Amino acid sequence: MQKTINILNKRAKFDYEIIDRYDAGIVLTGTEIKSIRLGKASIAESFCEFSNSELFVINSNIEEYSFGTHYNHKAKSERKLLLNKKELKSLEKDLQNKGLTIVPLRLYINEKGYAKMEIALCRGKKNYDKRETIKDRDTKRDIDRIKKSF
Repeated sequence: MQKTINILNKRAKFDYEIIDRYDAGIVLTGTEIKSIRLGKASIAESFCEFSNSELFVINSNIEEYSFGTHYNHKAKSERKLLLNKKELKSLEKDLQNKGLTIVPLRLYINEKGYAKMEIALCRGKKNYDKRETIKDRDTKRDIDRIKKSF
């Protein structure tokens, strides 16, 4: 039985205010998908960018496949994301607004075995927003501890 692969970008929810979410396919080579299935990938520092009305994820790290030959892939390279034309146009139009960016939230393998990436249209948080997030998280943790003791 295959274990589920769910590679998260934990900093994204802390650093950005998420406006809209999309699920996108990702174009990979054979050794890249094998490394992802082993769980050897990171999207912590990655972001998305348009090039000729196509969306690419930049700075994502998929480690080289250990059993690969000279046909192995590069660890950090641009990878094309697959979305509908309508979604691409709306994202490109939304990016014209100042302060918005597209950030990958998670990389996963769906039930059919395809690699998918959940991306989000985001706005960067200010420092006071981040402090508020920390405060809310702490109060929620304290409330959960009190509930558990009863």
